[in-house]
Amino acid sequence: RIVLYFFSMTGRPDKKLPDNWNIIPGAKGCTLQTCSIRDNYDNLMRLNALPIGVSTQSTLDLKEMTQRLSIPYDVLSDESLKLMTELDLPSFSISKKTYFKRLTLILEKSIIKKVFYPIYHPEKHINEVLEWLKIN
Repeated sequence: RIVLYFFSMTGRPDKKLPDNWNIIPGAKGCTLQTCSIRDNYDNLMRLNALPIGVSTQSTLDLKEMTQRLSIPYDVLSDESLKLMTELDLPSFSISKKTYFKRLTLILEKSIIKKVFYPIYHPEKHINEVLEWLKIN
C-alpha cells in the first residue's frame, strides 16, 4: 500500500514564506505533517504502507527539506502541475504560484482505497491514517 500525501509547501529557513501564508486555510502545518509521518515511518511500514509526499515545490527545495528534516521516504515534486491536473486535485494559488491543498490518498494495487480530505489538523492526521490502515 502507498500513503500518498499532498502538501502545499514546507518552509525553508533561508527563504521567506509567501505573503499571508499563515492565514491561508490549510497552508500552515505542512512541516509538522511531514515530521509526524517521518516519526511514524516504522509504524506505517509495519502496516505494509509506504509513505510518499508530493508538493509543487521545486526538487531543490524538497531535497533541502528532506535532508534538513531527515525524511526517510521519497518526496516528489509536481512543479509542472501535471499530476495535479491529471487527477484534478484541489489547489490554491498565491503570488502566481499554485499549491496543493492538503490531501492524502491510500493506494492499493493502483486503486485509490481511501481519500482523506480536507485535513484540518496536519500534525494529528497521521493518527487517522494509522487507524484506517489497522482496520483495513
